[in-house]
Amino acid sequence: MVKKDFAIIGLGRFGGSICKRLTELGMEVLAIDNNEDRVNEYASIASHAVVGDSTDEAVLKGLGIRNFDHVIVAIGDNIQASILTTLILKELGVRHITAKALSDYHEKVLLKIGADVVAHPERDMGIRVANTISTNNVLDYIELSDQHSIVEIVANEKLGGNTIIGLNIRARYGLNIVAIKRGTDIIVSPQASERIWLGDILIVIGSDSDIERFRHKEME
Repeated sequence: MVKKDFAIIGLGRFGGSICKRLTELGMEVLAIDNNEDRVNEYASIASHAVVGDSTDEAVLKGLGIRNFDHVIVAIGDNIQASILTTLILKELGVRHITAKALSDYHEKVLLKIGADVVAHPERDMGIRVANTISTNNVLDYIELSDQHSIVEIVANEKLGGNTIIGLNIRARYGLNIVAIKRGTDIIVSPQASERIWLGDILIVIGSDSDIERFRHKEME
């Protein structure tokens, strides 16, 4: 894994979780927040943690923010500060900016002013949870785009005992089984002759509409 330098602005739940995970992955992380208590909380986690106002261009310049590979704007509940911070980062020439959106309108503005990626955690998690709990056989549901997803499906009585070619999921539904989890084993790119066992976890990729057709026909 290539080591990169990250700066995270905003240490609420979203920014804090990113900070912890990037640090666990061995990345250099600068944590910034205007709340001293939050900064102190992450002082022993991040490589560096500083109190600062990200809407002040001089503060960001002083931190050398343009030298970071990736800056995450994770400001929690202040849309104006989020937008202004993103705009300043763009003007300072930051190479890659990911910003958290609080609403669809906020997302549109962030993209328009130069954010490379916009995360909408509350909305995206809501969609993911709804897709996961809508049927007992779906363990997880990850959106790849607006129209395509990866889904983990537990093989039921309809699927168990059949080979992949026998089910003919690709031809019938336009879906691909990219892996099978069987206990502690993972079969990657399984052969067409691979037999599916009851309780296997199938990792399936395809369009959302095809996944829904498959779930409706085979999982209910």
